[in-house]
Formats: sequence, structure tokens, C-alpha cells
Amino acid sequence: MRIEKALEIFSQTHPGMVRSHNEDSVASEPTCGLVVLADGMGGYNAGEVASGIAVSVVSTEISHSLKNSDPTIRDEETGDEYGVLLLRDNIQRANAAIFYAAQSQPQYAGMGTTIVAGLFYDNRVAVAHVGDSRLYRLRGDALDVITRDHSLLQEQIDSGMISVDDARLSKNKNLVTRAVGIDAKVETEIHVHEVEVGDIYLFCSDGLDDMVEDDDIQSMLYAMQGNLPMAAEQLIQMANDNGGRDNVSVILVKVKGKFAVPTGWVAKLLNWFRK
Repeated sequence: MRIEKALEIFSQTHPGMVRSHNEDSVASEPTCGLVVLADGMGGYNAGEVASGIAVSVVSTEISHSLKNSDPTIRDEETGDEYGVLLLRDNIQRANAAIFYAAQSQPQYAGMGTTIVAGLFYDNRVAVAHVGDSRLYRLRGDALDVITRDHSLLQEQIDSGMISVDDARLSKNKNLVTRAVGIDAKVETEIHVHEVEVGDIYLFCSDGLDDMVEDDDIQSMLYAMQGNLPMAAEQLIQMANDNGGRDNVSVILVKVKGKFAVPTGWVAKLLNWFRK
């Protein structure tokens, strides 16, 4: 099945109930199975600029690169698949663009952004993230957090300094330990996961998970899994009803069918038609 037929994608973003403008950015490229979400940080409109650069660079460059390329081909030097390399290289490209803008224009000094991106191909999803924007997966009735926050709070949980329950009340929720555009280079965490038909993937900024408990996210997604636009609207409404202290953005991806990359004579035939 073609990737755009196998996946249903819906995104929505909202400034929240406190912020005067929205520093989140989202994008999706259904024809190549790519979704990108970024949560910007910085004074004035600098956060909006940073997240916009990140999403634009990653979505434009990857979608262009995959027009006539197979994301499963492995690099001879690293052994990584082309899809993984595209995520890593283009997040680094976005990092360089944001870092240069921040260094050369005083009004953008110190700006940066988190990012979480998913590239769906060959019945899998390659997930790249920097910072504390998250990816959740609903499989059946079980909700799992696929990413691990790059944050001071997560480091404190991992070291045993603070419990998960106490972390919910912490004032250090927004202190990230890694972000795009802050330094000349960025370390992107990337993992590849098998997908199953019926899975729902939720990409979100911390404006959602800071305001809404995971159990409530699970209940909403499970109840509304047949209507992604309504599910996205309800998740954002829940965040706003609980205070809406930050911008909140969600991208929902539902796997409706298998999308294995064609091989053998089928691949050759498809490549011939693309020329």
C-alpha cells in the first residue's frame, strides 16, 4: 500500500491560555510518511523563528531527498539506513541554520527549539528527537512513551533523585538539557520501531503532557481513535482546561495498512514509472 494511503495524519496547534503567540511549529509530508513537530524557545518571537526554521528545513529537505530514493538502503560506512541518515543530517542542518541566525542577529540571540520527527517507511517508523517534545504510541489499549525527554527532570528521575510522582509537581519541567540551535552541533537521538496496523502515534509539545496526565491522554486516544481531528481537538482542549500554560501542539498518525518498501521486479517497475 502507498504510504499516503496507509497512514492517516492530522495535526493541530494552539497558543494555549496564557501565551500571547505560538512558538510551536508542525508539518507533515504524507507522500513520504514524514511528520515534524518543534517547540521553540527564546525572547520576543525568536522561539517561533527557531521552530519554523527547524520544521521547514527538515520537512523540505527530507521530502525532496526521498522523491526518487529508497529509505531502506544502508550506508556503507555507518551501516545506517538512508531514512535515519536523512533525519540526523537534516536536523543538524537545521541546527546550523538556527545557530547562525542567533549568532548574527541580536534579536535572535539564544533562540533554540526542541524537535520530534517521525519518518514512516517499510512498516517501521524512525523517530528522531532533541529536547522534551514527545512521541506516544497507542497500541490496543496500551499507551507507551516512545521517546525519553532530554531534560533536567528526566535526569533526576533516572538517577533516583526524584520519583515520577514528585516529578509531576516539579518546577523544573521546562529545563531541557539538549536543544536544536543552541550550540554549533547537536546530538540527535534516533531509534527505529516496528509499527502495526491500528497503531496511533501522538507527537506533541510539552504543552500537552505538562498539562494532561498520561492516563487521561490514553483514555482520550482510545475513545476517539476513530476520529483523529476530534481526538486532536479534545487533547488540546484538555490541556487548555487544565490551565493551558504553554503552547500545545499535536500530530496524530494512524496506521491503516501495511507499507512495505517494494523489492525485486516491483521496485524496478515503480522506479521506471518515476523517471
